[in-house]
Amino acid sequence: MILNLLFTDPMLFLAWLIAIIFALSIHEFAHAYLAITQGDPTAKLMGRVSLNPLAHIDAFGFLAILLIGFGWAKPVPVNPLYFKNKKWGDAIVSFAGPLSNFIAAIIFGITLRLVLNYGNFSPDNLMIQFFLFLIMINVSLGVFNLIPIPPLDGHHILFAVLPDSFNDIKVWLLKNGPTFLLIIILADSFLNIGIFSYLFNLIFNALGNLILA
Repeated sequence: MILNLLFTDPMLFLAWLIAIIFALSIHEFAHAYLAITQGDPTAKLMGRVSLNPLAHIDAFGFLAILLIGFGWAKPVPVNPLYFKNKKWGDAIVSFAGPLSNFIAAIIFGITLRLVLNYGNFSPDNLMIQFFLFLIMINVSLGVFNLIPIPPLDGHHILFAVLPDSFNDIKVWLLKNGPTFLLIIILADSFLNIGIFSYLFNLIFNALGNLILA
């Protein structure tokens, strides 16, 4: 668990902490900002169009991240009735969060590549580790949220794509999706089933080969 680093390597724990807070904050900020562009002022009125972590961090969700590796930030409040684009507005706002994480990961990846090429740093240097954490966490958050199961962002995109003939499936997912997702997360964390860990290990290995090669 991430929290174990606090007692074994406090500086590495701090690097993880900052990277997690940044990834969550930019993710929620992107949702709030795109909601405004779609005509919904709700997030702005709630003070969520901000990169200030205090506007987005949920205490229990953040603690869950530290304890079990999965958690949440405060959901950005949106009202689809305000959206200019009634069909795709919700999907656009939802996709903005993962997209912001992918863009951040690309920027940090390019920066890290330049630092490794032109600087004299070993792979275990704290700054190098920090950049790796930023990349890994942003990619993880982006990929995880694209899973099309409520309440993750991916289900909004899926619902926008599916025709009305799939409304029964949408209703079933809205009702049962959160419970199903929670079971998968708990099973993955405590029973070592490895559903998410396998997926993320594939991604991290590919990123490592790309950036550190």
